[in-house]
Amino acid sequence: MKIIDSQQKDIQAELKRIINRGESATEEVAVTVKEVVERVRKEGDPAVLEYTEKFDRVTLTLKDIRVTPEEIKDAYAKVDLKKVDALKLAAQNIRTFHEKQKITSWVSQEADGVILGQLARPIRSAGVYVPGGKACYPSSVLMNVIPAKVAGVEQLVMCSPVPGGIMNPYILVAADIAGVSEIYKIGGAQAIAAMAYGTATIPKVDKIVGPGNIYVATAKRYVFGQVDIDMIAGPSEVLVIADESADPVFVASDLLSQAEHDELASAILVTPSRALADKVDAEVDRQMASLIRKEIARKAIDRFGMIVLVKDLAEAADVSNSIAPEHLELSVEKPFELLSLVKNAGAIFLGHYTPESVGDYVAGPNHVLPTGGTARFFSPLSTDSFMKKSSLLFYTKEGLDKVGEAVMQIADVEGLEAHGNTIKVRMGKR
Repeated sequence: MKIIDSQQKDIQAELKRIINRGESATEEVAVTVKEVVERVRKEGDPAVLEYTEKFDRVTLTLKDIRVTPEEIKDAYAKVDLKKVDALKLAAQNIRTFHEKQKITSWVSQEADGVILGQLARPIRSAGVYVPGGKACYPSSVLMNVIPAKVAGVEQLVMCSPVPGGIMNPYILVAADIAGVSEIYKIGGAQAIAAMAYGTATIPKVDKIVGPGNIYVATAKRYVFGQVDIDMIAGPSEVLVIADESADPVFVASDLLSQAEHDELASAILVTPSRALADKVDAEVDRQMASLIRKEIARKAIDRFGMIVLVKDLAEAADVSNSIAPEHLELSVEKPFELLSLVKNAGAIFLGHYTPESVGDYVAGPNHVLPTGGTARFFSPLSTDSFMKKSSLLFYTKEGLDKVGEAVMQIADVEGLEAHGNTIKVRMGKR
């Protein structure tokens, strides 16, 4: 791995290059997505089936586009029961964590004759996109669906492509465990468009969540405003802050757990210890040699892997805050003390025995996290992501009398006479 001192002149340029490594939609992608989305919006199911055949090379009919209960039952017969138990454990922990996030409505009497409040209600429906083909991420199904279920979303629609004609059984089992209402065998921009606008077969939803390739991400951007979306997910990333107490074997394994995701993944170690840096560098090479996905991991480490040497842990926190990583590990002797210096991170893993993978799968907090520096202003997916709020206001005549003059004065400043008149007519000043 590249080892660089925080005082080197090119450090900021290097960090900026890594932060901005995500794919951007080319003009060709944007044009294709616009065509797909607009045709699905206007033509509905026929366009969905046409693009599914074109892009996924599978011919479907309206009769078999939706997953049946029999197919879900068959999926259970094809999977390892130990893995199903693991998914059920993960689902239980995810549900328990997100139950604690749920917001409630409130009403408060602010003054005589004045009652204010907030009404919290779930959105009616949500669409979940799940990558298909070679990808198999049942954990993402759980992480995207369960918060919506906890929030009280009535209808959960899942779309996932089936390039080979068959959906991965673990995806179907995870969807069943999580409580998906209906599943459709479509993917790509056409699936996003179908959920955003609705077709005769596929229902329109209020929000679309879930990861996807550049075509899916671009389609989500395109339909935003017609529906809400979660976020535009970029390549995965981890930043580990480590001191002399860290085990280089642990740290190297954590860096590689992100590097194996894809060639654009980022893995950064920030440490004040040159000795640890050298040991981790050597350990990354040793462990990588035995990985099944070592070619992907090697490209990610070579392009977006780095070890940054800093003078102390306070500077390490500054470096981390400037990157705002998706996953931040505090592999230090006193992680809770260092936590006070952390300002920007999607999820924070404290101590030597809390690897990022436990958060990805079974801990309970959501693994749908902001990437590419957006942890500066975005939060993880949560039950709140599937809630909407309405303000409640109640005034008696006496309550309105106390503030009416102020309302009329502000309306006069803004030149909105009719606003002031709503007070005048109630106060008998017509």
